Amino acid sequence: MNLGNLRNRLLVSMLLGVLVFAGLVAYGDFREVGRSFGDFHWELMPLILLVTCGNYALRFVKWEYYLRQVGVEGLSKKDSFLIYFSGLGMTVTPGKVGEWLKSYLLKEVHGTPVTRSAPILLAERLTDSLALMFIAGLGVIFFGPELWWIVAVIAVGSIAAVAVSRHRGAAHGLLGLLERVPFIGRFAPRFEELYESTYILMDPKAVALMTGLSIASWFFEVMSFYLTLVGLGVDGSLDTLLKAAFILPISTLAAAILLTPGGLIVAEIGITSLSQRLLDMSESAATVATLIIRIATLWFGVFVGLVTFAILTRRLTKQGKLVDVTAEGVTAGDVAAPS
Repeated sequence: MNLGNLRNRLLVSMLLGVLVFAGLVAYGDFREVGRSFGDFHWELMPLILLVTCGNYALRFVKWEYYLRQVGVEGLSKKDSFLIYFSGLGMTVTPGKVGEWLKSYLLKEVHGTPVTRSAPILLAERLTDSLALMFIAGLGVIFFGPELWWIVAVIAVGSIAAVAVSRHRGAAHGLLGLLERVPFIGRFAPRFEELYESTYILMDPKAVALMTGLSIASWFFEVMSFYLTLVGLGVDGSLDTLLKAAFILPISTLAAAILLTPGGLIVAEIGITSLSQRLLDMSESAATVATLIIRIATLWFGVFVGLVTFAILTRRLTKQGKLVDVTAEGVTAGDVAAPS
């Protein structure tokens, strides 16, 4: 998939987002949703977006940590910032495949092989999932015991991923099987470097440290949701904060399992339905809460990412570098070229 295809997928996902928003508004009743929007304390919106930026800042710190772990040196903070935030613009692509763009841009800007940096994206997803599982898992006990299976699936998958990546025998066995698969086997020379970076990033201490950082970053999103609820007139109590810390993570986890673009549809349904059930909100109020928090935590990031990506690609174009990526973030030349 070249960059043009990536843009097409992004446009399709954005169209899907518009349809999801329209469906939510229809569910909450157009007039009632309009009233709830009018009742919202919009003076809180700048604060909600500022809190969301705290989440992005901590995620950038995590990105920087992982770069050091895989041996990326000499990359300026400015370039690192532009590369990382460019990836935010692609979070609504199916399965977040667009985020592999970060690895390609890192290669173009710094020369880091895609196979060395690609495992960073997997490590980010793993530690995010563990953080969400930790936060949501506490709430499952009190607010949604029937949703335990979501936490269980993430827990088992995460443990298996770390165990296999840290067991060289098992990992090399899997790599050996992949080498025999038609078409995939041609990429075998790059598998070893890919695995070595994965092995480093999956060190239990690194996983624990970055999971802790992810918990802190997700807390900013929880606070954004909490402020959204307060802005709609929900009691700003500790109980509301605890329920917000359950509703948003469990909905995000469910969306992550189903790999919908940016969690679209699944996250919206989860946030809206759980807000009605646990916070006793009306359909219209729950709908508006969902719309606002998704704008603040998803679409705001996409907007920032696309602006950043435009700045970076303009610079690459002036330098005469072509920006054309495949679905895996690896061009044919990247794979065929000798190390």
